Amino acid sequence: MTVPDTRSPDRARVAPVYGPDAAGRWLRGGAPWPVLAAASLVYALSVWQEASAGRLGVDNAVVVRAARTLLDGGSPYADKRFLYPPGAVFAAVPETLLTDRGVSLVAPAATALLVLVAVVTALRIFGVRADSRLAALTVAGLGAFLPLRSVVHLANWTVFSALAFPAALLLARRGRWGGAGVVVGVAIALKPILVPLLLLFVLARRWRALARAVGVPLVVSLAAAWAMPRPGLFFTRTLPFLLHGQDAYARPYDAAWPSVLPRLGIPPSLASLLAVAAAVAVLGFARLRWRRGGDEGLRLVECAALLMLAAFLVSRPSFLHYALVVVPALVASVVVRGAAARSVWFWLPLLPQVAGVNWPELQSAERHAFKDFVMFTGATAALCAAVWRARPQPAREVTVSGDAYSLCSDPDPRNHSGTR
Repeated sequence: MTVPDTRSPDRARVAPVYGPDAAGRWLRGGAPWPVLAAASLVYALSVWQEASAGRLGVDNAVVVRAARTLLDGGSPYADKRFLYPPGAVFAAVPETLLTDRGVSLVAPAATALLVLVAVVTALRIFGVRADSRLAALTVAGLGAFLPLRSVVHLANWTVFSALAFPAALLLARRGRWGGAGVVVGVAIALKPILVPLLLLFVLARRWRALARAVGVPLVVSLAAAWAMPRPGLFFTRTLPFLLHGQDAYARPYDAAWPSVLPRLGIPPSLASLLAVAAAVAVLGFARLRWRRGGDEGLRLVECAALLMLAAFLVSRPSFLHYALVVVPALVASVVVRGAAARSVWFWLPLLPQVAGVNWPELQSAERHAFKDFVMFTGATAALCAAVWRARPQPAREVTVSGDAYSLCSDPDPRNHSGTR
Protein backbone atom coordinates (compact mmCIF):
# COMPACT_ATOMS: atom_id res chain seq x y z
CA MET A 1 0.00 0.00 0.00
CA THR A 2 1.40 3.40 -0.94
CA VAL A 3 0.85 6.60 0.89
CA PRO A 4 1.56 9.55 -1.46
CA ASP A 5 2.15 13.16 -0.54
CA THR A 6 -0.90 14.84 0.94
CA ARG A 7 -0.96 17.71 -1.53
CA SER A 8 -0.98 18.03 -5.27
CA PRO A 9 2.47 17.84 -6.95
CA ASP A 10 2.54 21.54 -7.74
CA ARG A 11 1.93 22.39 -4.09
CA ALA A 12 4.04 19.73 -2.38
CA ARG A 13 6.72 21.54 -0.44
CA VAL A 14 9.41 21.19 2.19
CA ALA A 15 10.51 24.06 4.38
CA PRO A 16 14.11 25.28 4.49
CA VAL A 17 16.16 23.56 7.14
CA TYR A 18 17.45 25.74 9.97
CA GLY A 19 19.23 24.97 13.18
CA PRO A 20 22.63 23.80 14.43
CA ASP A 21 24.90 21.48 12.48
CA ALA A 22 28.52 20.38 12.72
CA ALA A 23 29.89 23.64 11.33
CA GLY A 24 27.70 25.72 13.59
CA ARG A 25 28.65 23.71 16.66
CA TRP A 26 32.35 24.08 15.84
CA LEU A 27 32.04 27.85 15.44
CA ARG A 28 30.16 28.08 18.73
CA GLY A 29 32.89 26.20 20.56
CA GLY A 30 35.36 28.00 22.77
CA ALA A 31 38.57 29.21 21.16
CA PRO A 32 41.95 28.57 22.84
CA TRP A 33 43.30 31.60 24.61
CA PRO A 34 46.25 32.02 22.18
CA VAL A 35 43.75 32.29 19.33
CA LEU A 36 41.71 34.88 21.23
CA ALA A 37 44.88 36.80 22.06
CA ALA A 38 46.01 36.73 18.43
CA ALA A 39 42.63 37.97 17.20
CA SER A 40 42.64 40.77 19.77
CA LEU A 41 46.18 41.71 18.73
CA VAL A 42 45.22 41.91 15.06
CA TYR A 43 42.29 44.15 15.96
CA ALA A 44 44.38 46.35 18.26
CA LEU A 45 47.14 46.76 15.69
CA SER A 46 44.58 47.76 13.06
CA VAL A 47 43.13 50.38 15.39
CA TRP A 48 46.60 51.59 16.32
CA GLN A 49 47.52 51.98 12.66
CA GLU A 50 44.54 54.25 12.13
CA ALA A 51 45.25 56.13 15.36
CA SER A 52 48.70 57.01 14.08
CA ALA A 53 47.32 58.60 10.91
CA GLY A 54 46.67 62.29 10.48
CA ARG A 55 43.36 64.14 10.83
CA LEU A 56 42.08 61.63 13.32
CA GLY A 57 38.40 61.79 14.34
CA VAL A 58 37.41 64.50 11.87
CA ASP A 59 33.72 63.51 11.72
CA ASN A 60 33.35 63.48 15.49
CA ALA A 61 35.16 66.83 15.64
CA VAL A 62 32.33 68.37 13.60
CA VAL A 63 29.78 67.31 16.24
CA VAL A 64 31.98 68.52 19.08
CA ARG A 65 32.42 71.87 17.32
CA ALA A 66 28.63 72.12 17.04
CA ALA A 67 28.29 71.46 20.77
CA ARG A 68 30.84 74.16 21.58
CA THR A 69 29.00 76.56 19.30
CA LEU A 70 25.81 75.84 21.22
CA LEU A 71 27.52 76.48 24.56
CA ASP A 72 28.80 79.79 23.17
CA GLY A 73 25.25 80.83 22.27
CA GLY A 74 25.36 80.11 18.55
CA SER A 75 23.36 77.80 16.30
CA PRO A 76 25.01 74.46 15.54
CA TYR A 77 23.37 74.45 12.12
CA ALA A 78 25.25 77.56 11.07
CA ASP A 79 27.98 75.05 10.13
CA LYS A 80 26.88 73.25 6.96
CA ARG A 81 29.07 70.30 7.91
CA PHE A 82 26.96 69.54 10.95
CA LEU A 83 24.38 67.13 9.55
CA TYR A 84 23.04 65.46 12.68
CA PRO A 85 19.69 65.74 14.50
CA PRO A 86 19.43 68.27 17.34
CA GLY A 87 19.81 65.57 19.99
CA ALA A 88 23.35 64.80 18.83
CA VAL A 89 24.48 68.28 19.87
CA PHE A 90 23.64 67.68 23.51
CA ALA A 91 25.05 64.15 23.38
CA ALA A 92 28.39 65.64 22.35
CA VAL A 93 28.50 68.20 25.20
CA PRO A 94 30.57 65.93 27.51
CA GLU A 95 33.29 65.84 24.86
CA THR A 96 33.66 69.62 25.08
CA LEU A 97 35.36 69.11 28.44
CA LEU A 98 38.34 67.61 26.59
CA THR A 99 40.95 69.41 24.57
CA ASP A 100 41.03 69.00 20.81
CA ARG A 101 43.93 66.61 21.20
CA GLY A 102 42.06 64.62 23.82
CA VAL A 103 38.96 64.37 21.63
CA SER A 104 41.04 63.18 18.66
CA LEU A 105 42.51 60.38 20.79
CA VAL A 106 39.57 59.32 22.94
CA ALA A 107 36.87 59.28 20.25
CA PRO A 108 38.57 56.78 17.88
CA ALA A 109 39.45 54.49 20.79
CA ALA A 110 35.87 54.62 22.06
CA THR A 111 34.63 53.92 18.53
CA ALA A 112 36.79 50.80 18.27
CA LEU A 113 35.53 49.62 21.65
CA LEU A 114 31.89 50.15 20.67
CA VAL A 115 32.41 48.08 17.53
CA LEU A 116 33.65 45.21 19.71
CA VAL A 117 30.56 45.55 21.90
CA ALA A 118 28.44 45.45 18.74
CA VAL A 119 30.15 42.22 17.66
CA VAL A 120 29.51 40.58 21.04
CA THR A 121 25.89 41.73 20.94
CA ALA A 122 25.44 40.34 17.43
CA LEU A 123 26.83 36.99 18.55
CA ARG A 124 24.39 36.88 21.46
CA ILE A 125 21.47 36.97 19.02
CA PHE A 126 22.42 33.38 18.18
CA GLY A 127 23.59 32.40 21.65
CA VAL A 128 27.28 32.47 20.71
CA ARG A 129 29.79 33.24 23.45
CA ALA A 130 32.27 36.08 23.31
CA ASP A 131 35.19 33.62 23.61
CA SER A 132 34.02 31.36 20.79
CA ARG A 133 35.88 30.48 17.63
CA LEU A 134 33.46 32.60 15.63
CA ALA A 135 34.12 35.58 17.90
CA ALA A 136 37.87 35.22 17.36
CA LEU A 137 37.45 34.91 13.59
CA THR A 138 35.11 37.91 13.48
CA VAL A 139 37.38 40.17 15.52
CA ALA A 140 40.44 39.21 13.48
CA GLY A 141 38.50 39.69 10.25
CA LEU A 142 37.34 43.14 11.31
CA GLY A 143 40.96 44.08 11.87
CA ALA A 144 41.49 43.73 8.13
CA PHE A 145 38.09 45.18 7.15
CA LEU A 146 38.31 48.66 5.65
CA PRO A 147 34.90 49.85 6.96
CA LEU A 148 36.23 49.35 10.50
CA ARG A 149 39.32 51.38 9.74
CA SER A 150 37.18 54.09 8.21
CA VAL A 151 34.79 54.43 11.16
CA VAL A 152 37.70 54.41 13.65
CA HIS A 153 39.73 56.95 11.70
CA LEU A 154 36.77 59.29 11.36
CA ALA A 155 35.26 58.46 14.78
CA ASN A 156 31.97 58.64 12.92
CA TRP A 157 28.73 58.38 14.89
CA THR A 158 27.60 55.55 12.64
CA VAL A 159 29.09 53.38 15.36
CA PHE A 160 26.02 54.04 17.54
CA SER A 161 23.80 52.61 14.80
CA ALA A 162 26.21 49.69 14.41
CA LEU A 163 25.68 48.93 18.10
CA ALA A 164 21.94 49.66 18.20
CA PHE A 165 21.19 47.39 15.23
CA PRO A 166 22.18 44.08 16.91
CA ALA A 167 21.04 45.32 20.31
CA ALA A 168 17.52 45.95 19.02
CA LEU A 169 17.44 42.59 17.24
CA LEU A 170 18.66 40.82 20.38
CA LEU A 171 15.86 42.40 22.40
CA ALA A 172 13.32 41.49 19.72
CA ARG A 173 14.68 37.94 19.65
CA ARG A 174 13.95 37.71 23.37
CA GLY A 175 10.44 39.09 22.91
CA ARG A 176 11.24 42.54 24.30
CA TRP A 177 10.00 44.54 21.34
CA GLY A 178 9.30 47.62 23.42
CA GLY A 179 12.94 47.80 24.47
CA ALA A 180 13.97 47.26 20.86
CA GLY A 181 11.85 50.24 19.85
CA VAL A 182 13.52 52.45 22.46
CA VAL A 183 17.00 51.39 21.31
CA VAL A 184 16.18 52.14 17.69
CA GLY A 185 14.62 55.46 18.68
CA VAL A 186 17.68 56.56 20.64
CA ALA A 187 19.95 55.64 17.72
CA ILE A 188 17.78 57.62 15.29
CA ALA A 189 17.87 60.61 17.65
CA LEU A 190 21.67 60.60 17.33
CA LYS A 191 21.92 59.76 13.62
CA PRO A 192 18.96 58.62 11.51
CA ILE A 193 20.62 55.67 9.80
CA LEU A 194 18.25 53.13 11.35
CA VAL A 195 15.07 54.76 10.02
CA PRO A 196 14.56 51.85 7.57
CA LEU A 197 14.50 49.49 10.56
CA LEU A 198 11.12 50.97 11.50
CA LEU A 199 9.65 48.76 8.77
CA LEU A 200 10.69 45.71 10.79
CA PHE A 201 8.19 46.71 13.48
CA VAL A 202 5.56 47.07 10.76
CA LEU A 203 6.28 43.59 9.40
CA ALA A 204 6.11 42.17 12.92
CA ARG A 205 2.95 44.18 13.68
CA ARG A 206 4.52 45.54 16.85
CA TRP A 207 2.70 48.85 16.87
CA ARG A 208 3.55 49.91 20.42
CA ALA A 209 7.22 49.25 19.80
CA LEU A 210 6.97 51.22 16.56
CA ALA A 211 5.39 54.11 18.47
CA ARG A 212 8.35 54.11 20.83
CA ALA A 213 10.86 53.95 17.99
CA VAL A 214 9.20 56.98 16.38
CA GLY A 215 8.32 58.85 19.56
CA VAL A 216 11.74 58.80 21.21
CA PRO A 217 13.63 60.67 18.45
CA LEU A 218 10.68 62.98 17.92
CA VAL A 219 10.57 64.02 21.58
CA VAL A 220 14.35 64.29 21.86
CA SER A 221 14.66 66.34 18.67
CA LEU A 222 11.85 68.72 19.60
CA ALA A 223 13.23 69.27 23.10
CA ALA A 224 16.77 69.80 21.80
CA ALA A 225 15.58 72.14 19.05
CA TRP A 226 13.61 74.17 21.57
CA ALA A 227 16.76 74.57 23.68
CA MET A 228 19.01 75.85 20.89
CA PRO A 229 19.02 79.11 18.92
CA ARG A 230 17.82 79.18 15.32
CA PRO A 231 16.85 75.51 14.96
CA GLY A 232 15.05 76.37 11.73
CA LEU A 233 18.42 76.35 9.95
CA PHE A 234 18.11 72.57 9.93
CA PHE A 235 15.23 72.84 7.45
CA THR A 236 16.48 75.79 5.43
CA ARG A 237 20.15 74.87 5.21
CA THR A 238 21.06 71.40 6.47
CA LEU A 239 18.21 69.35 5.01
CA PRO A 240 18.54 70.74 1.45
CA PHE A 241 22.29 70.10 1.67
CA LEU A 242 21.61 66.47 2.57
CA LEU A 243 18.94 65.93 -0.06
CA HIS A 244 21.33 67.09 -2.77
CA GLY A 245 23.87 64.44 -1.76
CA GLN A 246 26.06 66.92 0.12
CA ASP A 247 28.75 68.58 -2.01
CA ALA A 248 31.74 67.88 -4.23
CA TYR A 249 33.88 67.11 -1.17
CA ALA A 250 31.77 64.18 0.03
CA ARG A 251 30.19 63.03 -3.23
CA PRO A 252 33.19 60.95 -4.47
CA TYR A 253 32.90 58.80 -1.33
CA ASP A 254 29.18 58.11 -1.80
CA ALA A 255 28.47 54.49 -2.82
CA ALA A 256 24.72 54.89 -3.44
CA TRP A 257 23.47 54.02 -6.91
CA PRO A 258 22.34 57.59 -7.77
CA SER A 259 25.91 58.73 -7.11
CA VAL A 260 27.98 55.90 -8.62
CA LEU A 261 25.99 55.00 -11.73
CA PRO A 262 26.35 58.48 -13.32
CA ARG A 263 30.12 58.12 -12.88
CA LEU A 264 29.83 54.98 -15.02
CA GLY A 265 28.10 56.88 -17.83
CA ILE A 266 24.45 56.32 -16.92
CA PRO A 267 22.26 59.46 -17.03
CA PRO A 268 21.44 60.74 -13.53
CA SER A 269 17.68 60.49 -14.02
CA LEU A 270 17.95 56.87 -15.16
CA ALA A 271 20.36 56.11 -12.31
CA SER A 272 17.85 57.42 -9.78
CA LEU A 273 15.07 55.40 -11.38
CA LEU A 274 17.16 52.23 -11.29
CA ALA A 275 18.07 52.87 -7.66
CA VAL A 276 14.43 53.29 -6.63
CA ALA A 277 13.43 50.17 -8.53
CA ALA A 278 16.22 48.15 -6.90
CA ALA A 279 15.31 49.40 -3.43
CA VAL A 280 11.64 48.53 -3.93
CA ALA A 281 12.61 45.05 -5.11
CA VAL A 282 14.84 44.53 -2.06
CA LEU A 283 12.01 45.63 0.22
CA GLY A 284 9.87 42.99 -1.43
CA PHE A 285 12.50 40.37 -0.64
CA ALA A 286 12.63 41.61 2.95
CA ARG A 287 8.88 41.07 3.27
CA LEU A 288 9.23 37.65 1.69
CA ARG A 289 12.04 36.75 4.08
CA TRP A 290 9.88 37.71 7.03
CA ARG A 291 7.06 35.51 5.80
CA ARG A 292 9.42 32.55 5.32
CA GLY A 293 9.88 32.24 9.08
CA GLY A 294 12.46 29.71 10.21
CA ASP A 295 14.96 30.35 12.97
CA GLU A 296 13.73 33.52 14.69
CA GLY A 297 17.15 35.09 15.13
CA LEU A 298 18.06 34.43 11.52
CA ARG A 299 14.76 35.82 10.29
CA LEU A 300 15.24 39.01 12.28
CA VAL A 301 18.82 39.54 11.14
CA GLU A 302 18.32 38.81 7.45
CA CYS A 303 15.08 40.76 7.17
CA ALA A 304 16.53 43.75 9.03
CA ALA A 305 19.70 43.63 6.92
CA LEU A 306 17.66 43.67 3.72
CA LEU A 307 15.73 46.71 4.95
CA MET A 308 18.97 48.56 5.69
CA LEU A 309 20.67 47.53 2.45
CA ALA A 310 17.68 48.69 0.43
CA ALA A 311 18.22 52.15 1.91
CA PHE A 312 21.97 52.03 1.30
CA LEU A 313 21.35 51.41 -2.39
CA VAL A 314 19.10 54.38 -2.96
CA SER A 315 19.76 56.95 -0.23
CA ARG A 316 22.46 59.57 -0.53
CA PRO A 317 24.95 59.42 0.89
CA SER A 318 25.92 55.80 1.59
CA PHE A 319 29.43 55.68 2.93
CA LEU A 320 31.87 52.82 3.40
CA HIS A 321 31.48 52.51 7.17
CA TYR A 322 27.70 51.99 6.90
CA ALA A 323 28.54 48.34 6.25
CA LEU A 324 29.34 47.92 9.95
CA VAL A 325 25.64 48.30 10.71
CA VAL A 326 24.70 44.97 9.10
CA VAL A 327 27.87 42.92 8.59
CA PRO A 328 28.56 41.81 12.22
CA ALA A 329 25.05 40.41 12.66
CA LEU A 330 25.13 38.69 9.27
CA VAL A 331 28.51 37.14 10.07
CA ALA A 332 27.16 35.93 13.41
CA SER A 333 24.32 34.18 11.58
CA VAL A 334 26.68 31.64 9.98
CA VAL A 335 26.17 29.36 12.98
CA VAL A 336 22.63 28.68 11.74
CA ARG A 337 22.13 26.18 8.95
CA GLY A 338 20.44 27.83 5.99
CA ALA A 339 21.87 31.30 6.67
CA ALA A 340 22.54 33.46 3.62
CA ALA A 341 25.96 34.30 5.06
CA ARG A 342 27.01 30.70 4.44
CA SER A 343 26.98 31.33 0.72
CA VAL A 344 30.27 32.18 -0.96
CA TRP A 345 28.36 34.84 -2.89
CA PHE A 346 27.90 36.80 0.33
CA TRP A 347 31.64 36.88 1.01
CA LEU A 348 32.90 37.66 -2.47
CA PRO A 349 31.64 41.30 -2.49
CA LEU A 350 33.45 41.84 0.82
CA LEU A 351 36.85 40.80 -0.52
CA PRO A 352 37.67 44.21 -2.08
CA GLN A 353 37.37 45.65 1.43
CA VAL A 354 40.31 43.64 2.76
CA ALA A 355 43.06 46.01 3.85
CA GLY A 356 46.43 45.68 2.15
CA VAL A 357 45.09 44.33 -1.15
CA ASN A 358 45.72 46.68 -4.06
CA TRP A 359 43.05 46.92 -6.71
CA PRO A 360 44.19 48.58 -9.96
CA GLU A 361 42.64 51.98 -10.60
CA LEU A 362 40.62 51.80 -7.37
CA GLN A 363 43.17 52.71 -4.72
CA SER A 364 42.52 56.44 -4.69
CA ALA A 365 40.07 57.81 -2.15
CA GLU A 366 37.95 59.25 -4.94
CA ARG A 367 37.53 55.83 -6.62
CA HIS A 368 37.05 53.81 -3.47
CA ALA A 369 33.30 54.26 -3.83
CA PHE A 370 33.30 51.78 -6.71
CA LYS A 371 34.48 49.04 -4.33
CA ASP A 372 31.89 50.13 -1.80
CA PHE A 373 29.24 50.02 -4.52
CA VAL A 374 30.23 46.41 -5.25
CA MET A 375 30.09 45.54 -1.55
CA PHE A 376 26.61 46.93 -0.92
CA THR A 377 25.16 45.70 -4.21
CA GLY A 378 26.79 42.28 -4.02
CA ALA A 379 25.80 41.63 -0.41
CA THR A 380 22.24 42.70 -1.17
CA ALA A 381 22.07 40.44 -4.20
CA ALA A 382 23.42 37.51 -2.18
CA LEU A 383 20.75 37.94 0.49
CA CYS A 384 17.99 38.30 -2.08
CA ALA A 385 19.22 35.21 -3.92
CA ALA A 386 19.21 33.26 -0.66
CA VAL A 387 15.61 34.27 -0.02
CA TRP A 388 14.67 33.28 -3.56
CA ARG A 389 16.41 29.91 -3.33
CA ALA A 390 14.71 29.24 -0.01
CA ARG A 391 11.36 28.93 -1.73
CA PRO A 392 9.76 25.63 -0.74
CA GLN A 393 10.72 22.83 -3.12
CA PRO A 394 8.64 19.86 -4.27
CA ALA A 395 8.74 17.05 -1.75
CA ARG A 396 10.38 13.80 -2.72
CA GLU A 397 9.11 10.28 -2.01
CA VAL A 398 11.05 7.33 -0.64
CA THR A 399 9.86 3.76 -1.24
CA VAL A 400 10.48 1.34 1.62
CA SER A 401 9.21 -2.26 1.39
CA GLY A 402 6.92 -1.29 -1.41
CA ASP A 403 5.46 1.73 0.45
CA ALA A 404 6.12 5.32 -0.59
CA TYR A 405 6.55 7.94 2.11
CA SER A 406 6.76 11.68 1.57
CA LEU A 407 9.75 13.42 3.14
CA CYS A 408 7.48 16.23 4.26
CA SER A 409 5.41 15.64 7.35
CA ASP A 410 1.67 15.23 6.95
CA PRO A 411 -0.43 14.12 9.89
CA ASP A 412 -3.46 13.36 7.69
CA PRO A 413 -2.48 11.45 4.52
CA ARG A 414 -4.72 10.71 1.56
CA ASN A 415 -5.21 7.43 -0.24
CA HIS A 416 -4.87 6.90 -3.99
CA SER A 417 -8.43 7.98 -4.64
CA GLY A 418 -7.68 11.40 -3.26
CA THR A 419 -10.19 11.12 -0.39
CA ARG A 420 -9.32 11.83 3.23
